[in-house]
Amino acid sequence: MQATDRAAPIAQLLASGRAAEAEIAVRALRTRHPEDAELARLHGVALLLTGRAADAVAVLERGARLAPRSAAVFCNLASARLALDDAAGAIAAVEQALALAPGYPPALNLLGNARRAAGDLDGARAAYLEALAATPQTAGGAINLAAIELELGAAADAEMRARGALASPEAPVDGWLLLGHALAAQGRHADAEAAYAEGARRAPQDARFAYQTGLMRDEQGRCEAAAAAYATALALDPDDGRALGQLVFTRRQCVDLAGLDALTTRLHAHVAAGRGGVSPFAFLAEDGDAAAQLACARLEAARVEAAAMARRARLGWQHAPRAVHAPLRVGFVANGFHQHATAMLTVAFFEALRELLPHIALYATSRDDGSAWRARLAAAAHTFRDASAQTAEALARTIREDAIEILIDLDGWCGGGRPQTFALRPAPLQVNWLAYPGSSGAPWMDYLIADRFVLPAALRPHVSEAVAYLPRCYQPSDPTRVPVAPPPRTVLGLPDATVVYACFNNTFKLNNVTLARFAAVLRAVPHSVLWLLDAGAPVNARLRAILATAGVDPVRVVFAARRAHAEYLGLYAHADLFLDSHPYNAHTTASDALWAGCPVLTAPGATFAARVAGSLNHHLGLDALNAADDAAYVATAIRLGHDAVARTALHARLAGLRASSPLFDMRGCAGDFAALLQRMAQRHRAGLAASDIG
Repeated sequence: MQATDRAAPIAQLLASGRAAEAEIAVRALRTRHPEDAELARLHGVALLLTGRAADAVAVLERGARLAPRSAAVFCNLASARLALDDAAGAIAAVEQALALAPGYPPALNLLGNARRAAGDLDGARAAYLEALAATPQTAGGAINLAAIELELGAAADAEMRARGALASPEAPVDGWLLLGHALAAQGRHADAEAAYAEGARRAPQDARFAYQTGLMRDEQGRCEAAAAAYATALALDPDDGRALGQLVFTRRQCVDLAGLDALTTRLHAHVAAGRGGVSPFAFLAEDGDAAAQLACARLEAARVEAAAMARRARLGWQHAPRAVHAPLRVGFVANGFHQHATAMLTVAFFEALRELLPHIALYATSRDDGSAWRARLAAAAHTFRDASAQTAEALARTIREDAIEILIDLDGWCGGGRPQTFALRPAPLQVNWLAYPGSSGAPWMDYLIADRFVLPAALRPHVSEAVAYLPRCYQPSDPTRVPVAPPPRTVLGLPDATVVYACFNNTFKLNNVTLARFAAVLRAVPHSVLWLLDAGAPVNARLRAILATAGVDPVRVVFAARRAHAEYLGLYAHADLFLDSHPYNAHTTASDALWAGCPVLTAPGATFAARVAGSLNHHLGLDALNAADDAAYVATAIRLGHDAVARTALHARLAGLRASSPLFDMRGCAGDFAALLQRMAQRHRAGLAASDIG
């Protein structure tokens, strides 16, 4: 029997998807024909298709020795090595295939895959372009090229490639996923949603399309519709941590709390089992402990780290030691360097810090919105860069070219963060600060900046970074803001001569515990109302219904329309007391309330996110408003609700403290911050590892 005749049945089994049968059959044949190179190649393919990549490599290496002129066997060997995450070995094998068959399109596509796995995106693009030039009608090749162009930041080019590929009847369904990604990267969220919907129509059992649809609906502010999409994704793939986490978080945004306990139990079990995919930021809203939050963050950091390792190795960046007296160059990366809470907290701080450090650079990963905040930030920095269009690697290269010694991440795991840039290690010292209230769990972060109230000794074991403690509150705030005088109460829907309890927190913080506190206070203070931010008719109705079930007349729940920032600050003139949430406190909102003259009542909890408002009160000198527990919180709110003299005295005390305490002293804050950075740099320049300081 000819060798080709022996191999034909095996090839037919593989072509019909019966890889396990093919492996058994070809193994038996190879015992009788050990020198048959084609049988060895097919055996390697069968092993690879049945998930035995290491065995496949061994068999295919034997096949390559038997047929050193076979481009096919080297291509199969490259695929097997890629399955073992051996990108370098895959590149070597496919280059041998191309030496034997120059311009062979499958080998060129495989070379692109291997270079991509090795972190060489430009090289991957070149290989895909060459493959597509040889076979321009191949939809799969165009999809590969579109994917790499998207990674390189060329979203419009990726869209064009994906649309071209999808015009082919042979286009893979993943093309619709890629088109959606390209549109989303351009901020065209409704168009992206339509692309994902088409993918779902073609592949209704593919959970990825439902999940991405949910993300796009979230971007458009349609939380109920987003939750429905995440629920669909989770039903299709019950093990999808991303869908589970987003479903729970989005239902919290919608204040759709009925039956949520079962899902949250499932979410906590998912994280406890070491299964990733859950957003660490979303997990902070859960009533869990700091250990679980760190575990969640570490799972996400491990995913980012795995994706970055090859690219970091290819870049091969080394950080030369800085001279002991070299000027310190500090960089800050944020998605909030525009009209955003981050800017409102930091702009005056940066204006003061500029006078104290030789060089500060701000890297804005959001687009220029033309706001006064953006302009002030640009003026406050020695170097201000719009990095909104830069890829992770391009931003890392810019930071490295700017010779930044200490690089500070103001986003962490918050939306719009750039952990992929920090994972490439563009700076010798990297620091987690401000927007993400917790430990990053990331091996590329050296320090976390905190204060000793927000991060007491009991929480220190649950922080992966070294901790740099500020002597004052870790959260700055802009004291140059001037509230606009508000309209009369009646115009805002507030009754005259009544107690107004306010909570202008985001709705995802308004959980059952928080709403139960509110209801208890309102029941005990009948001449009072609760003032919340308008979250849209469905959510407003849900909030009123929950409080009505707890015995609160719905007319006592008033909603404030969203408005310009200075006008929003002015609203606090009508608020008697801000009632904080648990377990995710008011952070920027608490700073807003205090600066605008409204006292904040909180009950500090057992996580970083649950202690921020308490830190603000503590450093302001209002520890009396840091309740020991729920009962004390409710009792304090009720007592103040019944005592107009005490409320007046409290407001007067806050006004005095606001002017005299260090909380809103941005020159002092910048001075402490600069000194802390100098200590970090001194340790590093002396060859010492990061260690707790301050």
